Amino acid sequence: MATVTVSATTTTKVAPNIRFDPSYAKTIPGILKIAQAVVSLIGFICIQMVAGDYSRSASGWFIFVAMTAFWVVLVLLVLYLFHIIEKLHFIPWLLGELGFTALWTVFYFIAACVVVAKSGEDAGWGAGAFFGFVCMALFGYDAFTKYKLWKSGAIAQGERTTTTTSSPTPTGPSYPTY
Repeated sequence: MATVTVSATTTTKVAPNIRFDPSYAKTIPGILKIAQAVVSLIGFICIQMVAGDYSRSASGWFIFVAMTAFWVVLVLLVLYLFHIIEKLHFIPWLLGELGFTALWTVFYFIAACVVVAKSGEDAGWGAGAFFGFVCMALFGYDAFTKYKLWKSGAIAQGERTTTTTSSPTPTGPSYPTY
């Protein structure tokens, strides 16, 4: 009976220097981050214009969700543009971003549902709810892509290749058993 030996080699290629690379903004993850930041800011402005006092629960929750998303996404965008994520490739960035985007998908759903309930009072609430649902979709899609990348063993920035080889190991002649 022959035995098969399987070996896998993983190679990670990253550049250790910090550099500005505007081409990241033209990739799908870059465009997604820019859209998340812009739509979060627009939703924040809509709710802020309607709810002058943000201590009210509906507007306060939406403003918290929108502003936290805006600043976290902006910081991540800067980290990607300057390849700091690539320099710190030993941190599980994809898993962290997956957790953040999945959580903010749920948070935006709750915030938009709360705000849409007030849309009868003023059109600004409805506009804020619309942008909240758009953000929910953007963060949901981002979470889905991060999940697929994380399951495939990819890294957030840089290159990782896995080479698998298999070879049969001879064990001698095979005789029939009686």
